[in-house]
Amino acid sequence: MLKSKFEELVDIVKKLRKECPWDREQTNDSIKAATIEEAYEVVDAIDKKDYDELKKELGDLLLHIVFHSIIAEEDNKFKLEEVIDSIKEKLIHRHPHVFGDVKVNNSSDVKRNWEMIKLEEGRESVLEGIPEHLPSLQKAHRLQEKAAKVGFDWKRKEDVWKKVEEELNEMHEAENNKSIIEIEEEIGDVFFSLVNYARFIGINPEYALRKTNHKFINRFSYIEKSLKEKDKKIGESSLEEMDFYWNESKKLF
Repeated sequence: MLKSKFEELVDIVKKLRKECPWDREQTNDSIKAATIEEAYEVVDAIDKKDYDELKKELGDLLLHIVFHSIIAEEDNKFKLEEVIDSIKEKLIHRHPHVFGDVKVNNSSDVKRNWEMIKLEEGRESVLEGIPEHLPSLQKAHRLQEKAAKVGFDWKRKEDVWKKVEEELNEMHEAENNKSIIEIEEEIGDVFFSLVNYARFIGINPEYALRKTNHKFINRFSYIEKSLKEKDKKIGESSLEEMDFYWNESKKLF
């Protein structure tokens, strides 16, 4: 049943490529931004625990995978079957503890083996494979994760935190004596060290910051709503008034 439904989806996309003017015009480049947007919408649905929405968004993302593959097939680059074969082979090859005779004790062993297998496949560096345009916070986390998987990591969280404090001090010193470029570099070091601390204690910094952003939006929107109820515009209100409603919002969000 699942196979036939997937084949139906492929047939629909192929029909659209032939008969719909918009679909026919699209290229891998023209829809790549929409592909990224669909991935973020999947994450939004997961964050909201909205499984009806997640079902729809996963469908949209699956459509993009099929769409990209069919476009590539038309250009004689590769076929959809090759996409499926590629991921099947990768999953089997990188899970020798499931499909082979390798023994592992825990998920850390699995992660370490995964990185070593990628090097055996021809990668020059453990850090290869991280998308160039990945958001910087998430990219810092992935870089640190990959290095840690092969043993390049701190032993104690107290030492990781000392590094955060060290970078903060260097940032403050740079504010007094250095150029904007050097200050920017020190602030980057602060972010990187804080991301590393979050990773070390088991917190995904991307998720943590996303929650804080959402909390800020809710609280600031509360300020705007409260002022509007008093026929006031936020740009004409005092900081004291805004602080009052901000503190009220903390009881709600």
